[in-house]
Amino acid sequence: MIDQEKSKYQELVELELEHNDLNEIIDDPVSHNKFSKFTLQRLKKRKLHLKDKIRILKSELYPDIIA
Repeated sequence: MIDQEKSKYQELVELELEHNDLNEIIDDPVSHNKFSKFTLQRLKKRKLHLKDKIRILKSELYPDIIA
């Protein structure tokens, strides 16, 4: 169980890093000249997908317990 939580935590860290990297790329005005609109759309979709996965993992690791 502890190993599973560690692997989930590690996955969460990796997903957050990738999400932050994509955020920097998407928000950088120079990247709008480097990439096509189609590529930027794909990056934005990937970012949203990562955000969803991060939310799910956080809810598994840190359940909202109402006392």
